[in-house]
Amino acid sequence: MDDLDDLHDMDHRIVSALRACATDPRVAGAARALSWAGEHAALWLAAGLAGAAVDGARRGAWLRGTALTAGAHVVSMAVKRVVRRPRPAHVEPLVRTAGRHSFPSSHASSAAAAAVAFGALGARAVPPLAAAVCVSRLVAGVHYPSDVAAGAALGALTARLGARWMRGGADHD
Repeated sequence: MDDLDDLHDMDHRIVSALRACATDPRVAGAARALSWAGEHAALWLAAGLAGAAVDGARRGAWLRGTALTAGAHVVSMAVKRVVRRPRPAHVEPLVRTAGRHSFPSSHASSAAAAAVAFGALGARAVPPLAAAVCVSRLVAGVHYPSDVAAGAALGALTARLGARWMRGGADHD
């Protein structure tokens, strides 16, 4: 049990340290903007639809990548309802959240899925933006690092498992 207690303590310390970074108004503003943009996977769904609109040759792959990203978000929300881990209560959150539960981070799930799926299509800006969205949830004080890590792993796995489907139909669109 000591190992779990150590992980719990480390989760709390990291959230506290990153939330303290938001005393800089520029950091707080960036964290709020990134959190808002990632809400309900909106940023990633818009990016995928934009990719489909401008890259007609790979429209189907972009749409399937967008579906994988949405799917990762939905799976994350379902897991969150089962696990029911409360959000950090020891720091003041910078943003409002859609729900009370923290594990896994749905922002991180959709961000990582988009990074994997759209990154495979050459969207080089998506992986660093996805990482920034993940970090924003810690700076905003609404997730523990383990929530973000689990969400990112879930999203990346979802997109990776769907990679063949995503690419496979591209020649037939």
